[in-house]
Amino acid sequence: MKFETVSVENPASSGGEPVKSLYTPTDLENFDYEQELGLPGQYPFTRGVYPNMYRDRIWTMRQFAGFGTPEDTNKRFKYLLSHGQTGLSVAFHFPTLYGKDSDHPMSQGEVGKCGVAIDTLRDMEILFSGIPLDKISTSMTINPPAAMLLAMYIVVGEKQCVPANLLTGTIQNDMLKEYQAQKTWIYPPIPSLRIIVDTVEYCSKYVPKWNTISISGYHIREAGSTALQELAFTLKNGLTYIEKCIERGLNVDTFAPRFSFFFNSHLDFFEEIAKYRAARRIWAREMKEHYHAQTPSSWLMRFHTQTAGCTLTAQQPENNIVRVAFQALSAVLGGTQSLHTNSMDETLALPTEKAAKIALRTQQIIGYESGVANTIDPLGGSYYVESLTNKMEQGVYEYFNKIDALGGVVRGIEIGFFQKEIAESAYKYQRELQQQEKIMVGVNKFVEEVKPQDEPPQIETLKISPEVEKHQIARLKQVKAERNNTKVKAGLMRLREAARSGENLMPKILDCVREYATIGEMCDTLKEEFGEYREPPIFW
Repeated sequence: MKFETVSVENPASSGGEPVKSLYTPTDLENFDYEQELGLPGQYPFTRGVYPNMYRDRIWTMRQFAGFGTPEDTNKRFKYLLSHGQTGLSVAFHFPTLYGKDSDHPMSQGEVGKCGVAIDTLRDMEILFSGIPLDKISTSMTINPPAAMLLAMYIVVGEKQCVPANLLTGTIQNDMLKEYQAQKTWIYPPIPSLRIIVDTVEYCSKYVPKWNTISISGYHIREAGSTALQELAFTLKNGLTYIEKCIERGLNVDTFAPRFSFFFNSHLDFFEEIAKYRAARRIWAREMKEHYHAQTPSSWLMRFHTQTAGCTLTAQQPENNIVRVAFQALSAVLGGTQSLHTNSMDETLALPTEKAAKIALRTQQIIGYESGVANTIDPLGGSYYVESLTNKMEQGVYEYFNKIDALGGVVRGIEIGFFQKEIAESAYKYQRELQQQEKIMVGVNKFVEEVKPQDEPPQIETLKISPEVEKHQIARLKQVKAERNNTKVKAGLMRLREAARSGENLMPKILDCVREYATIGEMCDTLKEEFGEYREPPIFW
């Protein structure tokens, strides 16, 4: 019997780090178990933030969902919950992400297309109709208008007789990565940081179970960064938020336990696992030794993971089910606290019910059939994984030094440092695909030729009706006609005065929300005081 051997020249991780053919104890010279690993639930938390991890409780299965009208998304939420999802995650359409109402000229053609349309409190009431907010945790991926969406959620809780101190969930509220990667912004960086600190300060007092920031590497990675860049930039952004809150006069132990993180799970299986382990160790060390946090909960890095949308392919879309399964497994072996698995059809459209259910079932099979949740950090002590973790950590501190030398994160954004780093990595990755230095099944290898006369292979996709936009604009018009516009105008004036005086904005935003002021009205009011960000042209 003949066996074919496969030789790979100079293999490297996705970030270009050379990978040896074999790892041995010599790759872990001077390795200190207690200082670098320890036990799960103990400093430095390399092996996990909780002593028993998934043996006590499986990770939260939180599928990202949102499309069309609030009624459409409410129906999808209930569908997912009925099939075993254990947390909600809201995707908002582009107009909401940019602080614009559905009737704004720039919203034309975008209403409900890539997320749910939310213009006023009325939409939020419909979105969570029949969903008890005292029994469910909700994550909201929203940034420039994050304070407004949080205020809406708080008021919906009030209307359900659920006090704010019982609400659980997360707002992303991470503007630094928007300037670096995702590019949804309204105001310049300094006023954006002020609004973020306002939400942290307010929630520390009145919404203590709420995660006030989800510091996101996901979008940095989706923009084309390496795993190392994702980790380094995300951690440095997080430390910048810590510093801004301390500058406000907040005690680090009053707010740091409610900072959470959001990471990407890409294709390089072991590199991703090492990334999560290094992340916990670095964050714990910085919080304890540099920022002098006293309570262990301030040292913990709790994070949500989403599988990598940028790795999904329109070609042979069923292959995406397999990609997502391995990415989800690496997140679990890396110790994530919650997880979203992408659907196979997401390069073509928003997920159908069938595709979303397959993605959820992928998590359930990993959690309940594979056995990986039976023991804690099963890869701990692996020569390869520990070596990767150490190299990842070393690389992060090298980036920290570079960013500090530039003058910090905001200065790095102003001169285009992050944008340049990400763009160069994205270009390098694409070039490697085109030259077949990296293989993507169905795209540059194992391609299925389609004859010109043949119909291209199709899978069912979700289509958003043009009627969604008409329906949403009609409801917005009705809300404006029925509300007390004198009170709305007075509330917006008080919001503007608070922006000018430096007063915490959250109480004024809550007052506006209760009177059914729109997202656009509130954001435009602040824009008049703070100005609008324009990314500077940068030539390299």
